Amino acid sequence: MYTRLISPNYKDSLFLFGPRGTGKSSWVTQAYPKANYVNLLDDAIYTELLASPHKLENYVAKGKEFTILDEVQKIPALLDEVHRLIETQKKRFILTGSSARKLRRGGANLLAGRALTYHLYPLTSLELGHDFNLKRALQFGTLPKSWTTKDPKAFLKSYVATYLKEEVQAEGLTRNLAAFARFLETASFSQGQVLNISAVGSEAHIQQKVAESYFEILEDLLLAIKLPVFVRRAKRKMVAHPKFYFFDTGVFGAIRPRGPLDSDAEILGTALESFILQDFRALNEYLNWDYQCFYWRTKAKSEVDFIFYGPRGLHAVEVKSSHQVRESDLAGLLNFSDDYPEATLTLIYGGNRALPHKKIRIIPVEKWFKEQIELF
Repeated sequence: MYTRLISPNYKDSLFLFGPRGTGKSSWVTQAYPKANYVNLLDDAIYTELLASPHKLENYVAKGKEFTILDEVQKIPALLDEVHRLIETQKKRFILTGSSARKLRRGGANLLAGRALTYHLYPLTSLELGHDFNLKRALQFGTLPKSWTTKDPKAFLKSYVATYLKEEVQAEGLTRNLAAFARFLETASFSQGQVLNISAVGSEAHIQQKVAESYFEILEDLLLAIKLPVFVRRAKRKMVAHPKFYFFDTGVFGAIRPRGPLDSDAEILGTALESFILQDFRALNEYLNWDYQCFYWRTKAKSEVDFIFYGPRGLHAVEVKSSHQVRESDLAGLLNFSDDYPEATLTLIYGGNRALPHKKIRIIPVEKWFKEQIELF
């Protein structure tokens, strides 16, 4: 069992965004058990409200404090009605969505601050507590169903297929599902890498503009993250392109094809780096740490995996899955420290004990998950 850390202001209307499968519907029905529930995945409700958004008022039960509108991005016009009902009848709404594309790109009414915005992420190490298992998290991710099912591999395979069919196809985001599926596989090799859209397009046999639109689709569906380079007070020539990550290590693993030449160590290292970012992003929002996430890479190829910049300082974090630490593993952090001497330096590695160093905190990965809440 687990307890979600998300803790909104329960007195106000809110948007709750997150990829499908993160548990939005389960959470809102548990957090607001007395709310009126309107599920836009119900075909009859969807058809009626799509044709006549003003009929939403019929679903707002009298005497109910809140109304939940699940998957609100399916009918963006409903937000005008939500706005009207908030203003004229002082109603309050919980609005969930797994895609921000139609709302953001379609100029939908986002209620001008009348509803606060929150996100729900895959489960975190802190939410799982004593049940947290790093090996399982790296292999199958931490979507709630992936964590609780007896066959997470089958679930993740179905999950990827569901997104292709129900999200991409149903919303008409692309007409060529075969090309998009091919693109997904190709993009998975960019996990944790500086993004080269032209190269991805070439390998997937699609035009660069198509590849760009497909990466936008992944971001709009909240399936992917682009991590920008840290350039504040830059003293060196920096790369310009972001790094790319799928939002969940299990989804990444389900998409990425494997062949006889693939190295387990390489895939493990990518998954570990990805999960540390995945976990941090969620805790950063849930616990109001208010950090911004970056990476650092110079044109001379000196790199640090993560730069966390926020109220409690500047943190440079390098991730290595190996059980030993070599001098070369420390080079990026030390170079970063030359430019930013105020930074706290941390190397996370796959060993089982902390190692001494004058400038760098070198800790086992398990220790990171236990102590990051104190660090930030």
